[in-house]
Amino acid sequence: MSFPELDLHSDPIDLTAALVDIPSVSEDESVIADAVEAALRGQTTGFEIVRNGNVVLARTNRGLGSRVMLAGHLDTVPIADNVPSRREPGHSDGDVIHGCGTVDMKSGDAVFLHLAATIAEPVHDMTLVFYDCEEIEAAKNGLGRIERELPEWLKADVAILGEPTGGYIEAGCQGTLRVRLSAKGTRAHSARSWLGDNAIHKFGAVLNRLAAYRARQVDIDGCVYREGLQAVRISGGVAGNVVPDAAELDVNFRFAPDRSVEQAVEHVHEVVDGLDLGFDVTDSSPGALPGLSAPAAAALIEAAGGQFRAKYGWTDVSRFSALGIPAVNYGPGDPNLAHKRDERVPTAQITDVTRVLRGYLQLDNSTAG
Repeated sequence: MSFPELDLHSDPIDLTAALVDIPSVSEDESVIADAVEAALRGQTTGFEIVRNGNVVLARTNRGLGSRVMLAGHLDTVPIADNVPSRREPGHSDGDVIHGCGTVDMKSGDAVFLHLAATIAEPVHDMTLVFYDCEEIEAAKNGLGRIERELPEWLKADVAILGEPTGGYIEAGCQGTLRVRLSAKGTRAHSARSWLGDNAIHKFGAVLNRLAAYRARQVDIDGCVYREGLQAVRISGGVAGNVVPDAAELDVNFRFAPDRSVEQAVEHVHEVVDGLDLGFDVTDSSPGALPGLSAPAAAALIEAAGGQFRAKYGWTDVSRFSALGIPAVNYGPGDPNLAHKRDERVPTAQITDVTRVLRGYLQLDNSTAG
């Protein structure tokens, strides 16, 4: 299949629109990966470039004293009548670009690609990782595949993940845990309900506990992480006249990075203790501590004017943290708009993030770009 040409020297605002106009729902990223690979091979010099499935990797080896990794996923959630992109001048947020992935996270990808092509006098060696399947289950995440198959590509002094942060440095991330609680009962005709045992009703106590739950707020390195424990799905029932004999309740725990996954599981066990429910962990990913004391991370915060905060939600900085690499989230866009039909990014944020990262990545006297 043919793919559009990307001009990495164009304004990152235009490059964002061009990326959005290439549909790339999770597991269907081949066209955008082809376009990114071709653009990197055709418009950058001094980069070693490797393709692995729908992951595109590029790095310099200039022998500089430090290495910065710029990582961004190429996939989006399903399109909701919001491709191709649309520009809106004079919005309440200033000029904006609408479209699927403008926030999460093609504007961040555009900034990274533009900088790779236009920084002539870098301070650091750079590694770029553009990967697939971030928006779906962790087992399919392209970054995880690179960790297993090409681990030498995931070495750096600091990693910057281009997730939307509204132009703030968002440090670390929360961990996430999904637990499926199950209840068993006895099926019966609802007209003779006393002969049955309703499995759905058995969730009443746990739902009351979840509704009354008071989550922690944890300050780590000046970043305040707010935990949350929520019921996110309930299923059960046979028919409109049957007492159900089985039901399931999914619970999601977003926990601060001072807890391990094992400690998070133990905590959820404590919350549901004493209830006659099955308990199965269906998904988990550890959080990431901020790591702001690392020199490369501290220099990035200084370049951003000292603006930083905790990252709510889980991101792939957790993978870098597990590898011992200090990692932050930094990209254009309001994360609250990610995945929405009216997803949009202010063009000024794209410009500001590009300016900050250029100042961090290149020599002061460089005039490249």
